[in-house]
Amino acid sequence: MVDSRSRPDACPGALQVHQAADGALARVRLPGGVLTSAQLQTLTESARDLGNGEIELTSRGNAQLRAVRDPLEFARRLAGVGLLPSETHERVRNILVSPLTGRIGGLTDLRELVGGLDRTLCADSALADLPGRTLFTLDDGRGDVSALGGDFGVHAVDGAEVALILAGRDSGARIPAADAVSVLVDAARVFLELRDRHWRLSEIADGVDRTLSALTLAPTADPVPGFDEHRPPIGWLDQPDGNVTLGGGLAFGVLDARLAEFIAAVEKPVIVTPWKTVLLCDLDEWSAEQVVRVLAPMGLIFDENSPWLNVSACTGQPGCEKALADVRTDARDAVASGELPVEGRQHWSGCERCCGRPKGEVADVVATETGYRVDKR
Repeated sequence: MVDSRSRPDACPGALQVHQAADGALARVRLPGGVLTSAQLQTLTESARDLGNGEIELTSRGNAQLRAVRDPLEFARRLAGVGLLPSETHERVRNILVSPLTGRIGGLTDLRELVGGLDRTLCADSALADLPGRTLFTLDDGRGDVSALGGDFGVHAVDGAEVALILAGRDSGARIPAADAVSVLVDAARVFLELRDRHWRLSEIADGVDRTLSALTLAPTADPVPGFDEHRPPIGWLDQPDGNVTLGGGLAFGVLDARLAEFIAAVEKPVIVTPWKTVLLCDLDEWSAEQVVRVLAPMGLIFDENSPWLNVSACTGQPGCEKALADVRTDARDAVASGELPVEGRQHWSGCERCCGRPKGEVADVVATETGYRVDKR
């Protein structure tokens, strides 16, 4: 059996596409999950003109198109709206930030760190060699993205100081928030020196301690033992400035082109979250009411109790050649009929690999040759 670490990095991007059963899959990195209206409109038109008419959201707060007929034209369109600022680094720009930072809650506003980290990352030619699975996290203290197992991250402990997160846990080291970008990039450089064939920092023996030593940092505080799993912000969310953020869920995290076009037409900032939902930000109350009235019937979910927020699924047939069933159609029918095979969070999978399974306590509904099997973990 071939060691998976000896294989080439096949993580898809906008330029290095993955050839799936239904055609080329292209993934677009969205640092911080941020999309302007023009960028979302470009993704929408590309999904309609070049793909299968849908934009899939990912657990890294990114977006991807399936069945892309002309990957080069897609890349050209992305570059035209600033979604492909670096051809060499495009697959390693995986940066998550607390989606509501600077608008609602949190100890500090980390939005500026996203752009600074992205620019610094892309400016270092050596960091283009990071694996496409590398994940940077910027948590404003609420614990939402620190819980997602990033390789390198910071977690605000007050307005001026952050905990250094390595391999998904608090290293105990504390640094000034102003130094966050430089320390994270330095940590990524250390990982490149240590990684050998490993994909993630967590796979390296004593990787955290060796990284701290190379950075000449040491634990100075008791580390937070763990971070609680968070649910996506859904519904009407009041901002302290008097505006409103709307959190909208999507069945399987799939945004069809028509709905995406309507969201883009709102002309307000859009945030893609790591829970495959979207935030429409900085709306006045009247506009927010109109958005709910128009977009809810089109499939954007504003009810935090919707069963759809508990159901996820892999691509399944016909998009994946390994899948034994059209799991999304089967899961959709189960939700519609109210006959889900298990209560609570569940992930439907077309095979034993359980691709796309979210973190936390989730029951697996796995397709077999004779039906579905439920595994509770």
